[in-house]
Amino acid sequence: MPTPIVDANVHAVVPSVTALLPYLPAFWREQVATTAFRGAPESAWPPGMPMSRHPDARVPASGPPGSDLALLREQVLDLPGIESAVLQCAYAIESIRNPDGAAAVAAAVNDWLVAEWLEPEPRLRASMVVPSHTPGAAVAEIERVGDHPGFVQVFLPIRSAMPYGRREYHPLHAAAAERGLVVGLGYGGLTGNAPTGVGWPTYLVEEFVGMAAVAQSQLMSLVVEGVFDAVPALRAVVVEAGFTWLPAMLWRLDKNWKGLRREVPWLRRAPSEYVREHVRFTTGPADAPAAGLRHVLDDMWGAELLLYGSGYPHDVVADPRAAVPAHFTDEEATAMLSGTARELYGLGSPAGAR
Repeated sequence: MPTPIVDANVHAVVPSVTALLPYLPAFWREQVATTAFRGAPESAWPPGMPMSRHPDARVPASGPPGSDLALLREQVLDLPGIESAVLQCAYAIESIRNPDGAAAVAAAVNDWLVAEWLEPEPRLRASMVVPSHTPGAAVAEIERVGDHPGFVQVFLPIRSAMPYGRREYHPLHAAAAERGLVVGLGYGGLTGNAPTGVGWPTYLVEEFVGMAAVAQSQLMSLVVEGVFDAVPALRAVVVEAGFTWLPAMLWRLDKNWKGLRREVPWLRRAPSEYVREHVRFTTGPADAPAAGLRHVLDDMWGAELLLYGSGYPHDVVADPRAAVPAHFTDEEATAMLSGTARELYGLGSPAGAR
């Protein structure tokens, strides 16, 4: 029998702020009706950008790509072998400067995900959105809906006002781990600050490629600032930010830690060991030629760190098993396609709840 597949990276896109009105308090419904407030951007991907959707991802009759459950069923869930999928909703809560508004809209998005995606489709799980720029409000939202069996992850955009390893965020990580939720560091983020350490790039291609460097900064912050020591049960996934950069980054981090370890005495092991134990990566984008991927994976301890993720609707995969590199063993293919995701997200076999 073919290995069942868990797609760990499928996008659910809020079609517009009007879709959230049934889930907003009366005050915020009035704000939408009487002011210029139009909610957050639906995606970090610019509308109309060729890479924002695969040519085979049909656009819904109304709304942007990724906003229609029927099309998601047809193009993802009903593919042969698909057992379940994890939704990533990159609704840019962090772009809403009013903290009360950000909290209200985050709650509305999560209630929308439950009512219009998770309840109608039992094969789906989801990452909740939180006001990541106000850690206290993010903790409150995790406490509000984190026990719902459909939520398996907390989505944190990798562009943030400050690194997620900072102590201000430790209560957020603790709240997630207490409920068995994974922290997902996802592509994007609209915080208003530059996406590079040297200011604003001129072109989108620079920002797009540079997002991997932002992911590296967040990963180093989680490790070096002691998040995994403070919250040993926490697990994290780097979503859609690549992984082939990992061996070189960890080699340099381990090397410099040996000389500077006295400034971070809470790290009882080499940084790379924390990553191996606590962090996983979605398969796309795999920024390496097929011939070189084996060497990268060997330097990363093999395929155990990978979760299959189609990236729909940015990518459309007719046969997920074709994404498995030819040199993978059967055990590695099974781990990548479903085994690691099941263990990480607490999914039953098949498609059970947490």
